[in-house]
Amino acid sequence: MQQIELVIFDWDGTLIDSQANIVQCLQWMINDLNLPHRTENQLSNIIGLGLYEALNDLFPDHDVRAYEQMVDRYRYHFLSSDPSQPFPGAESVLSHLAGNDYLLAVATGKGRRGLDKALDSTGFRQWFHATRCADETRSKPHPQMLEEILEELGVEPQKAVMIGDTEYDLQMAKNAGVHAIGVSYGVHDTERLQQCEPVAVIDEIRALLNWLGGEKIAI
Repeated sequence: MQQIELVIFDWDGTLIDSQANIVQCLQWMINDLNLPHRTENQLSNIIGLGLYEALNDLFPDHDVRAYEQMVDRYRYHFLSSDPSQPFPGAESVLSHLAGNDYLLAVATGKGRRGLDKALDSTGFRQWFHATRCADETRSKPHPQMLEEILEELGVEPQKAVMIGDTEYDLQMAKNAGVHAIGVSYGVHDTERLQQCEPVAVIDEIRALLNWLGGEKIAI
């Protein structure tokens, strides 16, 4: 990779261990609205998409009012649930990168209210120079989310890298001309991530520093 100036992170499944919480909130939503049963695997698979896109994938061919009810019930449960915790090493990696003058950003399928709550509960807000949510722009894998971040921070695509745990993250990066690194500990497995041709798939977030710094950094 060329010299990287900007590191863009997905949130859920990449920095934050939130898969179980998201699945539980979706299950509560389904129960509230008497929707057809969906398996845990089906619910996990849509993590990373914008909420409307995810619900359309789970429950196609509903009218606008039905989706609005789904969104309302999901957000009710998610915003009232206990915050999910960061993956081991996430805080140290962000602190290290910020201390070494990298620009940092978030590109997430979460809504703005959910991300703001998470940024505050983790204390991670201090490190990010830009954030984009799916309810502010086009959902992954469309490149608009990344294009807006690049424009805001004045960085060329080839000098940025997207870190994510789903094919939606990596395909978005490819569509935007941005480098991509997958993480294997999130929603999609390594084989699925490799199909998007990332520069690497790492097994823990701390390994990111090896790729960016060119040497092993102990934190």
